[in-house]
Amino acid sequence: MFKIKQMKLSIIGVGLIGGSIALKLKEKKIVDFVCGIDNSQDNLNEALALNIIDEKADLEDGIKNSDVIIIAIPVDATRKILPKVLDLMSDSQTVMDVGSTKAGIVESVKNHARRSRFVAFHPMWGTENNGPKSAIAESFSGKAGVICNREESAQDAIKMVETIVESLDMHTIFMNAEAHDLHTAYISHISHITSYALANTVLEKEKEEDTIFQLASSGFSSTVRLAKSHPEMWVPIFKQNKENVLDVLNEHISQLKKFKSALEKENFEYLGELIENANKIRGILDK
Repeated sequence: MFKIKQMKLSIIGVGLIGGSIALKLKEKKIVDFVCGIDNSQDNLNEALALNIIDEKADLEDGIKNSDVIIIAIPVDATRKILPKVLDLMSDSQTVMDVGSTKAGIVESVKNHARRSRFVAFHPMWGTENNGPKSAIAESFSGKAGVICNREESAQDAIKMVETIVESLDMHTIFMNAEAHDLHTAYISHISHITSYALANTVLEKEKEEDTIFQLASSGFSSTVRLAKSHPEMWVPIFKQNKENVLDVLNEHISQLKKFKSALEKENFEYLGELIENANKIRGILDK
């Protein structure tokens, strides 16, 4: 691990991800002071009360008084604010984001004079909850932390982020931004669309809310859990990763049509084959 003195951290966006990172780095004594920057005063006040941050500040003061800046806001907002953050930074500071898409964010600063101070990062964890109250220090343990386009970042900035990733008890994966966006479309973004669609299907067909509540099994609840995720976060993700999401969505629709056809034609042998093929995922996930 890259040895660093205790540092001062600024979090732009003190919600679920930003708050969880701050709590863990405080617990590990990697940081000795956390500054919160957020458009929501309610979030800042709640984060102060929960000891997630030690002080609230505006963007300029928060960046000036920190060693590392973590941007933990929706990806469209990240693309807009990142160049401004780099404008305010010195060559001894590091900024990282935590967005679920990477190519657009990387593209937004490709010609910036301080591009090397930015590290594109994605912690592969999240829940349907939001706000500082949802932050959990142990959230990231055992999960993957993806660093993208490391060759475009300064070596000391990469080492700093690697130290943060290790302190979060994550394992590091290096990947280029385009590959990251492709793979997250397959394993994350399509899951959310499927969950939203299933929730809308049930809401459209089952008009008795009490019946949904009374009969919902753990299987249904786990499948639609992601449908509780907020549009403020997920519409920008789908927008930024549109082509990859459309590609996997088309394949998903094709698979649904196979199940539909098997049922319509009462081809239950083929239905069984479809399910048996799907069972192969167990061998991958249970490794």
